[in-house]
Amino acid sequence: MRHPIFARVYEKLSVQMDRAGAAEHRHALAAGLRGRVIEIGAGNGLMFAHYPATATEVLAVEPEPRLRATAQAAARSAAVPIRVVDGLADALPAGDGEFDAAVTALVLCTVPDQQAALAEIRRVLRPGGQLRFLEHVRAEGPALRRAQQFADATLWPVLLGGCRTGRDTAGAITAAGFAINEVQRFRFPPGGPTSPASPHIRGTATRPGPERRR
Repeated sequence: MRHPIFARVYEKLSVQMDRAGAAEHRHALAAGLRGRVIEIGAGNGLMFAHYPATATEVLAVEPEPRLRATAQAAARSAAVPIRVVDGLADALPAGDGEFDAAVTALVLCTVPDQQAALAEIRRVLRPGGQLRFLEHVRAEGPALRRAQQFADATLWPVLLGGCRTGRDTAGAITAAGFAINEVQRFRFPPGGPTSPASPHIRGTATRPGPERRR
């Protein structure tokens, strides 16, 4: 899946976002992760520096070739073992119940089929495994929601790698069979102008089922 123009833009934009406060959210997203982790849509690997030593292995899936190459370079300096592979969110290169946790950071807005992606994430998680998510989402207020609908119907998805600003991602996670444990809503960037991509959520959800003895 090639988005060469978007990949070049995202490499610069993501670094600027981290400097504006996204790095703190990434760090909180990864805090306390344990065992085997799969990251869906790893991009240029900005999550890698935040994985704690208790994450014994990370499989990072990224379909865009330029971003994947940048992520592979970032993986070499990470503090935990990270393997970067090609793959799509709706066809993850992993077996059933392989992972203790899954991470999505600003990716569920871009997948073509959100429910298919979440079904795959559920499949590769063990019962009791966690989904950690950091996403921009549908606005709660009607004015900004109308702005999102307009953006999604025009050039926003074309220019930004298929990004949709108006998705109810928390609702989709619940509909996919996860139990949301906690969710924090916030505006990002906190001091910048409001845009269709301003409303964000960060949280955790669990795949229900009896946990395996470890």
